[in-house]
Formats: sequence, C-alpha cells, structure tokens
Amino acid sequence: MSIAIIYGGTRPNGNTETLTKYATQGIEVEEIFLREHIIHPIVDMRHDEKGFQDRKDDYNALLKRILQHDTLIFATPIYWYSMSGMMKNFVDRWSHTMRDANFPDFKAQLSTKNAYIIAVGGDSPSIKGLPMIEQFKYIFEFMGMEFKGYIIGKGNQPGDIHEDKVALFQAEQLRKELF
Repeated sequence: MSIAIIYGGTRPNGNTETLTKYATQGIEVEEIFLREHIIHPIVDMRHDEKGFQDRKDDYNALLKRILQHDTLIFATPIYWYSMSGMMKNFVDRWSHTMRDANFPDFKAQLSTKNAYIIAVGGDSPSIKGLPMIEQFKYIFEFMGMEFKGYIIGKGNQPGDIHEDKVALFQAEQLRKELF
C-alpha cells in the first residue's frame, strides 16, 4: 500500500501536520504540502464551447503524484467549520479534471483509492468539525472513493495537539491500521 498525505495547512509544523506525522510515524508516505505550490482557483468553463482551459499552475503535476498512491490522507485545519481554502481549492479543481482529456480516467482512478481525514480545530472541533467530515464524505462518495475514517483533534495554539490524548490515541490506532 502506498500513501500520499495532502496537507492543506498554511503553517509549517502546525497542529494538523503534527497529528498527521504522529499517525504516520514509521510509515513510508509521500507528503504533499499544498502551501508550497501554486494552485489557481477553478474557472468554471463547463458551458463554454472551449471548455476548461489549462490554468498553468502546479495542480496537474500534483495530481499525477497523488494518483500513484492507493491511500490518500487529507490533512487540514478546520477553518470556519470546513476544510482550509487551499484544500477546497484543490478539490474544486477536480471538476475540471473530470473533463480534462489529459486525465481520461480520473474519476475511475480515484474510485480505487482509500481516503482518510485528519483535521484539527480549536472551537469544539469534535462537534463543529463534523460538517466538514460530511462534506468530505460526500466528495469521496461522488468520486467512488472508500472513506476509511477520520480523526478530529483539538488545538488552537502551536503545540496544543500534544494535550489531546483522544486524538493521539486515535492516531496510534490509525498507524496500526496503515501498517
């Protein structure tokens, strides 16, 4: 099994990244930090006779890397009760890719993937983060991906995640599952 982690946080070594690295400690993974790449927002050209146009950014190269893996871990801070803007922007671009001749089997390829979510937030995240989990669940369902589970941690200030014993325990359990 090969694993790619798609990080949607803007802060290096933030709580989400820390929890995700704890969950995957000792496991070979490919880490993809969206903050290190240029991914332009989607321009909806579904109804234009020219169709979607190449946005000339890093998105397609990242997608090729991600599609090589069996398991995808979406790691995002909880921002305003949802995934980070970078993560949402990345997922929004899938609409373009489903119509891109360079990725003719995109949806079928994603349908073979297992998906996990690791998220951290500061304001009752185990409750207020659930709409985001549902959002991901619907995305995975639409793409035919198998949603394998999620961890929601609590942390606001840098390093707070080390105090969330429940999330750390869940991360240990996920690590065992991924081995």
